[in-house]
Amino acid sequence: MAKVRLLCIITELELGGAQKQLLYTIAHLSENFEIWLVTHDKGILLSDAYEIPGLKLRLIPSLVRPINPLKDLKAFFSLYNFIKKEKFHIVHTHSSKAGILGRWAAKLAGVPVIFHTIHGFAFYEKQNWVVKNLYISLEKLTAKITSRLIAVSQEIIKKGLKAGIGKPLQYQCIYYAIEKDKFFQRKDKSLAVKKLGLKGTIIGTISCLKPQKALQDFIKAAFFVKRKFPEANFLIIGDGYLRSQLERFAIKLKLNGSLLFIGWRKDIAELLASMEIFVLSSLWEGMPVSILEAMASGLPVVATAVDGVREIVVDKKTGFLVTPGDYRALAQSITNLIEDKALSREIGKNAQEFISKGLFEPQKMLGALNNLYQKPISSFN
Repeated sequence: MAKVRLLCIITELELGGAQKQLLYTIAHLSENFEIWLVTHDKGILLSDAYEIPGLKLRLIPSLVRPINPLKDLKAFFSLYNFIKKEKFHIVHTHSSKAGILGRWAAKLAGVPVIFHTIHGFAFYEKQNWVVKNLYISLEKLTAKITSRLIAVSQEIIKKGLKAGIGKPLQYQCIYYAIEKDKFFQRKDKSLAVKKLGLKGTIIGTISCLKPQKALQDFIKAAFFVKRKFPEANFLIIGDGYLRSQLERFAIKLKLNGSLLFIGWRKDIAELLASMEIFVLSSLWEGMPVSILEAMASGLPVVATAVDGVREIVVDKKTGFLVTPGDYRALAQSITNLIEDKALSREIGKNAQEFISKGLFEPQKMLGALNNLYQKPISSFN
């Protein structure tokens, strides 16, 4: 019996949660399906994709994250022509840009089943209303041609339905997977500290350097924490087009030397072991893998109360939640944890226990996706 021909589409294979989860899924389901992956021709995880046995890659240089009408049109026709030629049974899109272009290309090419995973909607509170309404309108229209909307958190489903995107029966929540054993046994802190040349209390974040992550708020919070605790040091793991701007901002606040930008790294477990506190300052999130990994490492988390974050961070129990954009509250929560070591240990322990409950087990995610891909086409009509 011929295997189901599955095409996955994602904008770029940067070292983000959505990308890591997609490659993990492909690697573990590649024996069951004939899988193709379409993505941009650059990305730190591209080498990882090439190493997956059986995976076939198609690179489209015009498939870029920023809105670019000429490149977007070129990417759309590249996707349409490729999908039309290969006659896939299922197209599964990931990320907002790839989700819009890929789903319409698949629909017009005659693909019978179209899935889209919502790793996080691109609209949020206090966003420019013209931009926000444009994103919502595009998502509402494209949901009409989508067989199933897969959300990575229950909060995403609520947000989508509230905005009028899709119907309740279209949604299915499939949580991310985390290999918790990699993080439960925390590695020797001194190894990472020696590598980085940092001493004292280390407060860190893992993030793509883009507007969604609001890293200027993390840097502002660092400024206020540093005034009270001169020995504190800060770590930003990740990269992106805002890096030079953020580096200049850190220098302006005289944080150079105590706030390091170290780019994308693959030794995340070791780097998390070097930290005392993990912070995420995002304006919106689907389900941040970085927080799941930090919690599995036994770290107390300080994060903005957005979307899927609220499902995993319970305020004052497994972490601290603050309003998006409130960098002073971010700083105060970090300060509270530095001052109260017993509280910090208790919250870190609670966080690790939450992860140990099994909600994010790999077999749960893989099983749910395998079942979805195996469903008869008629069940989506």
